[in-house]
Amino acid sequence: MPDLKDKIIVALDVDSLREARYFVDKLYPQVKIFKVGSQLFTACGPAAVKMVQRKGAKVFLDLKFCDIPNTVSKAVESAKDLGVYMLTVHTFGASRQALRAAVEAAKGVNSPIIIGVTLLTSLDKKTLNKLGVNRLITTEVLVLAQIAKEEGLDGIVCSPREIQYIRRRFGKEFIIVSPGIRPKGARRDDQKRFTTANEAISAGADFIVVGRPILEAKDPLKAVEELV
Repeated sequence: MPDLKDKIIVALDVDSLREARYFVDKLYPQVKIFKVGSQLFTACGPAAVKMVQRKGAKVFLDLKFCDIPNTVSKAVESAKDLGVYMLTVHTFGASRQALRAAVEAAKGVNSPIIIGVTLLTSLDKKTLNKLGVNRLITTEVLVLAQIAKEEGLDGIVCSPREIQYIRRRFGKEFIIVSPGIRPKGARRDDQKRFTTANEAISAGADFIVVGRPILEAKDPLKAVEELV
Protein backbone atom coordinates (compact mmCIF):
# COMPACT_ATOMS: atom_id res chain seq x y z
CA MET A 1 0.00 0.00 0.00
CA PRO A 2 1.47 3.41 -0.96
CA ASP A 3 2.38 5.86 1.77
CA LEU A 4 -0.47 8.27 2.45
CA LYS A 5 1.96 11.13 1.96
CA ASP A 6 2.34 10.03 -1.67
CA LYS A 7 -1.35 10.80 -2.14
CA ILE A 8 -1.11 14.42 -0.98
CA ILE A 9 -0.82 17.18 -3.57
CA VAL A 10 -0.14 20.59 -2.06
CA ALA A 11 -1.66 23.44 -4.04
CA LEU A 12 0.85 26.26 -4.50
CA ASP A 13 -1.88 28.88 -4.70
CA VAL A 14 0.41 31.85 -4.09
CA ASP A 15 1.36 34.98 -6.01
CA SER A 16 5.12 34.68 -6.41
CA LEU A 17 7.91 32.27 -7.13
CA ARG A 18 9.50 33.22 -3.83
CA GLU A 19 6.42 32.10 -1.86
CA ALA A 20 6.09 28.92 -3.90
CA ARG A 21 9.75 28.05 -3.36
CA TYR A 22 9.34 28.56 0.39
CA PHE A 23 6.62 25.91 0.59
CA VAL A 24 8.40 23.47 -1.72
CA ASP A 25 11.61 23.80 0.31
CA LYS A 26 9.63 23.39 3.53
CA LEU A 27 7.55 20.38 2.49
CA TYR A 28 9.64 18.30 0.09
CA PRO A 29 10.33 15.34 0.31
CA GLN A 30 7.45 14.74 2.71
CA VAL A 31 5.23 16.09 -0.07
CA LYS A 32 6.23 14.79 -3.47
CA ILE A 33 3.63 16.43 -5.74
CA PHE A 34 2.76 20.11 -5.95
CA LYS A 35 -0.08 21.73 -7.84
CA VAL A 36 0.71 24.68 -10.08
CA GLY A 37 -2.62 26.31 -10.88
CA SER A 38 -3.91 29.44 -12.58
CA GLN A 39 -2.79 31.83 -9.84
CA LEU A 40 0.87 30.84 -9.77
CA PHE A 41 1.19 30.04 -13.46
CA THR A 42 -0.28 33.39 -14.47
CA ALA A 43 2.18 35.16 -12.18
CA CYS A 44 5.29 33.13 -12.97
CA GLY A 45 4.66 30.91 -15.98
CA PRO A 46 6.80 27.82 -16.69
CA ALA A 47 9.40 29.02 -14.17
CA ALA A 48 7.10 27.77 -11.41
CA VAL A 49 6.97 24.31 -12.95
CA LYS A 50 10.74 24.17 -13.39
CA MET A 51 11.37 25.33 -9.83
CA VAL A 52 9.32 22.43 -8.43
CA GLN A 53 11.00 19.94 -10.74
CA ARG A 54 14.51 21.12 -9.84
CA LYS A 55 13.72 20.31 -6.23
CA GLY A 56 12.89 16.75 -7.27
CA ALA A 57 9.11 16.92 -6.90
CA LYS A 58 6.39 16.28 -9.49
CA VAL A 59 4.05 18.90 -10.92
CA PHE A 60 0.29 18.65 -11.19
CA LEU A 61 -0.49 21.38 -13.74
CA ASP A 62 -4.04 22.42 -12.98
CA LEU A 63 -4.94 24.89 -15.73
CA LYS A 64 -8.21 23.17 -16.70
CA PHE A 65 -7.76 23.48 -20.46
CA CYS A 66 -11.10 24.13 -22.17
CA ASP A 67 -11.09 25.45 -25.74
CA ILE A 68 -11.36 24.34 -29.35
CA PRO A 69 -9.64 20.99 -30.01
CA ASN A 70 -6.59 22.47 -31.75
CA THR A 71 -5.89 24.90 -28.90
CA VAL A 72 -6.31 22.20 -26.27
CA SER A 73 -4.00 19.92 -28.23
CA LYS A 74 -1.28 22.57 -28.46
CA ALA A 75 -1.63 23.43 -24.77
CA VAL A 76 -1.21 19.79 -23.78
CA GLU A 77 1.82 19.47 -26.07
CA SER A 78 3.39 22.48 -24.33
CA ALA A 79 2.66 21.00 -20.89
CA LYS A 80 4.15 17.70 -22.03
CA ASP A 81 7.31 19.50 -23.14
CA LEU A 82 7.52 20.96 -19.63
CA GLY A 83 7.56 17.42 -18.25
CA VAL A 84 4.56 17.76 -15.95
CA TYR A 85 3.39 14.64 -14.16
CA MET A 86 -0.33 15.29 -14.45
CA LEU A 87 -2.59 17.96 -15.97
CA THR A 88 -6.26 18.88 -16.15
CA VAL A 89 -8.79 19.55 -18.87
CA HIS A 90 -12.39 20.59 -18.28
CA THR A 91 -15.17 18.10 -18.99
CA PHE A 92 -17.98 20.47 -17.96
CA GLY A 93 -18.50 22.57 -21.08
CA ALA A 94 -15.80 20.91 -23.19
CA SER A 95 -16.47 19.03 -26.41
CA ARG A 96 -15.64 15.37 -26.79
CA GLN A 97 -13.34 16.34 -29.65
CA ALA A 98 -11.33 18.59 -27.32
CA LEU A 99 -10.97 15.81 -24.75
CA ARG A 100 -9.89 13.40 -27.46
CA ALA A 101 -7.37 15.96 -28.75
CA ALA A 102 -5.87 16.24 -25.25
CA VAL A 103 -5.43 12.48 -25.00
CA GLU A 104 -3.81 12.26 -28.44
CA ALA A 105 -1.46 15.15 -27.70
CA ALA A 106 -0.31 13.51 -24.46
CA LYS A 107 0.81 10.26 -26.11
CA GLY A 108 4.45 9.32 -26.51
CA VAL A 109 7.53 9.85 -24.37
CA ASN A 110 6.93 11.55 -21.00
CA SER A 111 3.17 11.24 -21.42
CA PRO A 112 1.41 13.11 -18.60
CA ILE A 113 -1.62 11.77 -16.78
CA ILE A 114 -4.72 13.48 -18.22
CA ILE A 115 -7.41 14.25 -15.66
CA GLY A 116 -10.86 15.66 -16.44
CA VAL A 117 -12.30 18.24 -14.08
CA THR A 118 -15.99 17.52 -13.48
CA LEU A 119 -17.78 20.00 -11.19
CA LEU A 120 -15.78 22.46 -9.11
CA THR A 121 -16.08 21.94 -5.35
CA SER A 122 -17.38 25.50 -4.98
CA LEU A 123 -20.55 24.54 -6.90
CA ASP A 124 -23.71 23.36 -5.20
CA LYS A 125 -27.15 22.30 -6.47
CA LYS A 126 -28.56 25.82 -6.28
CA THR A 127 -25.75 27.26 -8.38
CA LEU A 128 -26.03 24.47 -10.95
CA ASN A 129 -29.78 25.02 -11.25
CA LYS A 130 -29.10 28.65 -12.18
CA LEU A 131 -26.80 27.36 -14.93
CA GLY A 132 -29.59 25.16 -16.27
CA VAL A 133 -28.25 21.90 -14.85
CA ASN A 134 -31.16 20.18 -13.14
CA ARG A 135 -29.65 16.77 -12.51
CA LEU A 136 -28.42 15.77 -9.07
CA ILE A 137 -24.77 16.69 -8.55
CA THR A 138 -23.75 13.04 -8.23
CA THR A 139 -25.56 12.19 -11.45
CA GLU A 140 -23.93 15.07 -13.32
CA VAL A 141 -20.48 14.05 -12.08
CA LEU A 142 -21.09 10.45 -13.16
CA VAL A 143 -22.17 11.61 -16.62
CA LEU A 144 -19.03 13.75 -17.00
CA ALA A 145 -16.85 10.91 -15.71
CA GLN A 146 -18.40 8.55 -18.26
CA ILE A 147 -17.53 10.99 -21.05
CA ALA A 148 -13.98 11.29 -19.71
CA LYS A 149 -13.63 7.53 -19.61
CA GLU A 150 -15.02 7.06 -23.12
CA GLU A 151 -12.65 9.65 -24.58
CA GLY A 152 -9.61 8.02 -23.03
CA LEU A 153 -8.80 10.28 -20.06
CA ASP A 154 -6.92 8.63 -17.20
CA GLY A 155 -9.30 9.86 -14.51
CA ILE A 156 -11.19 12.80 -13.11
CA VAL A 157 -11.24 15.49 -10.47
CA CYS A 158 -14.31 15.35 -8.26
CA SER A 159 -15.30 16.41 -4.76
CA PRO A 160 -14.95 13.89 -1.92
CA ARG A 161 -18.73 13.52 -1.87
CA GLU A 162 -18.74 11.74 -5.25
CA ILE A 163 -15.69 9.51 -4.85
CA GLN A 164 -17.48 6.35 -3.76
CA TYR A 165 -19.87 6.49 -6.72
CA ILE A 166 -17.07 7.04 -9.24
CA ARG A 167 -14.98 4.23 -7.76
CA ARG A 168 -17.94 1.84 -7.80
CA ARG A 169 -18.82 2.64 -11.41
CA PHE A 170 -15.37 2.83 -12.98
CA GLY A 171 -13.18 0.52 -10.90
CA LYS A 172 -9.72 0.79 -9.38
CA GLU A 173 -7.74 1.84 -12.47
CA PHE A 174 -9.64 5.10 -13.04
CA ILE A 175 -7.72 7.83 -11.21
CA ILE A 176 -9.61 10.04 -8.78
CA VAL A 177 -8.14 13.37 -7.68
CA SER A 178 -10.08 15.09 -4.93
CA PRO A 179 -9.85 18.71 -3.77
CA GLY A 180 -12.24 20.11 -1.15
CA ILE A 181 -10.20 18.68 1.72
CA ARG A 182 -10.59 20.30 5.12
CA PRO A 183 -9.40 19.13 8.57
CA LYS A 184 -12.12 18.68 11.16
CA GLY A 185 -13.16 22.03 12.57
CA ALA A 186 -11.45 24.04 9.84
CA ARG A 187 -13.33 26.83 8.10
CA ARG A 188 -14.97 25.99 4.80
CA ASP A 189 -13.78 29.04 2.81
CA ASP A 190 -15.49 28.81 -0.60
CA GLN A 191 -15.83 25.02 -0.55
CA LYS A 192 -19.36 23.62 -0.75
CA ARG A 193 -18.65 19.89 -1.14
CA PHE A 194 -15.80 18.82 1.14
CA THR A 195 -14.66 16.18 3.66
CA THR A 196 -11.57 15.38 5.70
CA ALA A 197 -8.48 13.80 4.12
CA ASN A 198 -9.17 10.52 5.90
CA GLU A 199 -12.73 10.35 4.57
CA ALA A 200 -11.59 11.07 1.01
CA ILE A 201 -8.85 8.42 1.07
CA SER A 202 -11.17 5.89 2.68
CA ALA A 203 -13.74 6.52 -0.06
CA GLY A 204 -11.13 5.69 -2.69
CA ALA A 205 -9.30 8.87 -3.74
CA ASP A 206 -5.93 8.27 -5.41
CA PHE A 207 -4.80 11.82 -4.68
CA ILE A 208 -6.08 14.63 -2.48
CA VAL A 209 -5.36 18.30 -3.17
CA VAL A 210 -4.87 20.53 -0.15
CA GLY A 211 -4.09 24.24 -0.26
CA ARG A 212 -5.12 26.78 2.35
CA PRO A 213 -5.15 24.44 5.38
CA ILE A 214 -1.41 23.91 4.76
CA LEU A 215 -0.39 27.25 3.27
CA GLU A 216 -2.04 29.21 6.07
CA ALA A 217 -0.82 26.97 8.90
CA LYS A 218 1.75 28.30 11.38
CA ASP A 219 3.76 25.15 10.70
CA PRO A 220 2.99 23.82 7.18
CA LEU A 221 4.97 20.62 7.66
CA LYS A 222 3.11 19.84 10.87
CA ALA A 223 -0.16 20.47 9.03
CA VAL A 224 0.84 17.82 6.50
CA GLU A 225 1.72 15.37 9.27
CA GLU A 226 -1.64 15.96 10.92
CA LEU A 227 -3.44 15.20 7.64
CA VAL A 228 -1.95 11.71 7.55
